[in-house]
Amino acid sequence: MPTIQQWLSQYGESHQNDTNKTIHWICVPVIFFSVVGFLYGIKLPFFIGGHKMNVAIIGLALLIVYYFSLSKTLWVGMFLFGSICLLICHFIELLFPISLWMLSLILFSAAWIGQFYGHKVEGKKPSFFKDLQFLMIGPAWLMSFIYQRLGIKL
Repeated sequence: MPTIQQWLSQYGESHQNDTNKTIHWICVPVIFFSVVGFLYGIKLPFFIGGHKMNVAIIGLALLIVYYFSLSKTLWVGMFLFGSICLLICHFIELLFPISLWMLSLILFSAAWIGQFYGHKVEGKKPSFFKDLQFLMIGPAWLMSFIYQRLGIKL
């Protein structure tokens, strides 16, 4: 299995253009959130701690295990971001008239249009065409820049 540095380097090869990078800083978190939103809407028939379980919680737990296998520190940032996404989903369901599913669909569609535009500007295909795992590396790639800025090693 490639190391986190190898994954990030390979991902970075098709993300050199400043416009594409900027688009990714917006669209990758939006896509991540919208997938959490889709999965959050799939409720499970049991409760934990008084809260009804949903597929997003299980999916994020599995994703965090994947990130932990790649980096003993990066998973923490991804856990925090995933937790924020869950919290936002919770509040959207409680407070807003638009369904979380519909909002997630709109955001997901718009963000993917942005991603493909960014890659058109870049002149390179998205990394996930080479390996689907790059769909999970994109958020980690952005988090790695935050870690670098904070002086945290991967």
